[in-house]
Amino acid sequence: MPYIPHTEEDRREMLAAIGVGSIDELFRDIPEELRLKEPLDLPPSMDEYHLQRHFFQLAAQNRSSANALWFLGAGLYDRYIPATVPAVVSRGEFLTSYTPYQPELSQGYLQAIYEFQTMVAHLYGMDMANASMYDGATAMAEAAIMAHGLNGRPKVCVSSAVHPVWRQVLRTYCWAVDVEVVEIPHFDGRTSDFSVVDDQTACVIVQYPNFFGVIEDLGAARDAA
Repeated sequence: MPYIPHTEEDRREMLAAIGVGSIDELFRDIPEELRLKEPLDLPPSMDEYHLQRHFFQLAAQNRSSANALWFLGAGLYDRYIPATVPAVVSRGEFLTSYTPYQPELSQGYLQAIYEFQTMVAHLYGMDMANASMYDGATAMAEAAIMAHGLNGRPKVCVSSAVHPVWRQVLRTYCWAVDVEVVEIPHFDGRTSDFSVVDDQTACVIVQYPNFFGVIEDLGAARDAA
């Protein structure tokens, strides 16, 4: 039995409970001309195995991210996540918002963060790198606040092609420290006019790829900053 149907007595009790006398009365709000009066023209049913094969064959007609480059933007980027990541984050001491304030209890976690920061700094040629941030939006805002703290300039310029949620987080952070946020306009999804950047700008922020999936000219952003 694929399912256990309601008996006629069950149906009568349910209809009476909502104050109607029949199934037709239950659906009386649906105009008569819109009601289905004959079975749907559907193909024969399939068992699970053949249904799965059918959908795989339909999907094979599409191009997927496995065999094409794509830049959808808005967070839908072609990321590669190493197989070790799911295993590591299955550990509660890694996948947590708790900050290890007690180093005597978190030596392994702190060592992993230190080694990650060291490798990132070497990979990108930076003097230092930070880890254990909450997400990209807060990491961006923290970087802007750090730039302001280093040079004391009161303005942050951010491309309008950066994710709008990230820009809102940036405004919230900068409001708390009285830093002005100025948006750099984009044209056809690309940031090119940096005229709002001046000697009062603490930093210039662009996203790569940006919200629209466009590859930005980081050299132009660097020169403007």
